[in-house]
Amino acid sequence: MEAKKSVGIWIRVSTENQVKDDSPEHHEHRARLYAEAKGWQVAEVYRLDAVSGKSVIEQPEAKRMMSDIKSGRITGLIFSKLARLARNTKELLDFADFFKSYQADLISLAESIDTSSPAGRLFYTMIAAMATWEREEIAARVAASVPDRAQLGKPLGGAAPFGYQWKGINWNGEKFERKEFCIDEKEAPVRTLVYELFLKYKRKKTVATKLNSLGYRTRNGSKFSDTTIHRLLRDTTAKGQRIANHTKSLGEGKRWVGKPQGEWIVIPCGAIISEETWNDANAILDAQSAKRKKPGRQVVHLLSGYVTCTCGSKMYVFHKSPSYSCKKCKTKIAVADIDEIYHAQLKSFLLSDSDISDYMQKSNSILQEKEILLSHTSNEIAKIGKRMTDLVNMRLDGDLTKEAFLKEHRPFEERYVQLEKQLPILEAEVDFLRIQSLSADTVLDDAKNLADHWEMLPFEEKRTIVEVITESVTVGKSDIHIALSYLPTAHPSLNSGKRQHNFIPALPFSRLDMVVGKPLGIKYIANPTTLGQKIRNRRLEKGMLQKEVAALIGVTEDCVTLWENGRSRPSVAHYPWIIEFLGHFPFEIDTSTLGGKMKRYRYLKGMTQKGLAKEVGVNESTVHYYENNPHTPLPRTLGKLQALLVASSIEKLPGY
Repeated sequence: MEAKKSVGIWIRVSTENQVKDDSPEHHEHRARLYAEAKGWQVAEVYRLDAVSGKSVIEQPEAKRMMSDIKSGRITGLIFSKLARLARNTKELLDFADFFKSYQADLISLAESIDTSSPAGRLFYTMIAAMATWEREEIAARVAASVPDRAQLGKPLGGAAPFGYQWKGINWNGEKFERKEFCIDEKEAPVRTLVYELFLKYKRKKTVATKLNSLGYRTRNGSKFSDTTIHRLLRDTTAKGQRIANHTKSLGEGKRWVGKPQGEWIVIPCGAIISEETWNDANAILDAQSAKRKKPGRQVVHLLSGYVTCTCGSKMYVFHKSPSYSCKKCKTKIAVADIDEIYHAQLKSFLLSDSDISDYMQKSNSILQEKEILLSHTSNEIAKIGKRMTDLVNMRLDGDLTKEAFLKEHRPFEERYVQLEKQLPILEAEVDFLRIQSLSADTVLDDAKNLADHWEMLPFEEKRTIVEVITESVTVGKSDIHIALSYLPTAHPSLNSGKRQHNFIPALPFSRLDMVVGKPLGIKYIANPTTLGQKIRNRRLEKGMLQKEVAALIGVTEDCVTLWENGRSRPSVAHYPWIIEFLGHFPFEIDTSTLGGKMKRYRYLKGMTQKGLAKEVGVNESTVHYYENNPHTPLPRTLGKLQALLVASSIEKLPGY
């Protein structure tokens, strides 16, 4: 049996209608009768008593109804007439789109619209077409009006650039909607300072840092960034040319793109800086942009760019080699080794508990001194101001002559001006020190625990720390010189002239200049399985370099590197020197068989199967056969083999 269609009833009446026949109960009864006639089940009733139809879509009952449509609790909505659903055309169209998207029906009893019927579905098609047409018309009208509004100096949406504001015009006490684009007196000096600092330092990040350290913030309270500085420097509004109608949206939720320059509208406005200043700053930006190179390769290794050889050359990791190498003098250091050494030195670099305690005590002491000085200065200004006011009153009352007034007033005035200039400097210092003091505990704890948490940090965070604290990592033949330092940027007022002794950084000045022994290779392998790994372990035991081992065996240093890394194997010709270097026979061979003894003999002599075959007087394939199969050679061949084994002090085979 097919389940009954579940519907809801929508009731909205105004306050005036509730006292007449058109009551909520009347609407509900009428709707229930219609549902009963259709064989539908009424699952819910949505009542909006005394609610205007101007806007209902945000009402709680409307949201509850739409939630039930989404969940499938109801698949249709019955109401007395369209005006009861919504009087706002836009909302009516939005409701229609919503119901259509969830395949739900709208039933208007007065207009005889039931979208569960073919005639009602035609209504959906018409209303959807009308909605699309209206949206396109609105968009076209808005787009057409944009240039006209721009020409008239009206706002086109969005906030005014930093340093400016849209200010409403009041006329005869009545506030009109028309707004005027004007300079913001509070933000304009900061906007001017942006250009002055950039012309001085020529670095956007430096300008942002300076502004932030002075306590300036963007309009929303955020810190300035280099991106913000770039945008403000490029904005022509500052020189008195506001550009409007230069961007357009690609649609709701999509990005904005620039319009052709021919469609731009340039409107004169109040200038914050001179055109010459703007041109100078942007000339610097243009020059920097022209010199900018393409982004380099992404950093793969933690210390890339910081590792140098004692000869002064940079050391690089070539191809897939796991080592930093110097092309000039062939110095090498494994990437894993240098990373581990760097991590170990962080523990020496970071602060001890006593360091932290001393720093906190010193920081708090300086802050208290500054706060006392600030309080004293403020009180002194208030006192001098009162004395000056008293002198003015005495002069106005005739108790002081002009000469006496000037004699008494002038020293106070000079002192007052001096203290007024000093006050903001002291306030800035106290603000800076308070912020530093509040964050010091967290910063210092993080610093102390950095070495312990180093392995858990993402690569990007490790690299950032390396870039902040690393001066150089110099690799020599037998040692490594690591220089680390950290000196955070302080408040400018604390770093100028005689005030430098008041410098309080975010962390105490820390420096590490350490020389450590250079590791001789990658870590010792507990259970070596390859010949190269065994060579590496023996080299580490003897404290030798790869270069020294290579000289003993009679090969190049690269050969030893490749053996140890498992990228190649030594040839049989080098086995005698390798066995001598290792101090034991490293090959697992069953010497209880003739084939095993033959192979051991060859390895000790550094002979190939071809060489042994020539010495015995047989074919190479015969030697290969004997070494890999448990068969007894012919008597003549066996005699020659036994003679060789005896001559080389290898015991006779049992039974022969």
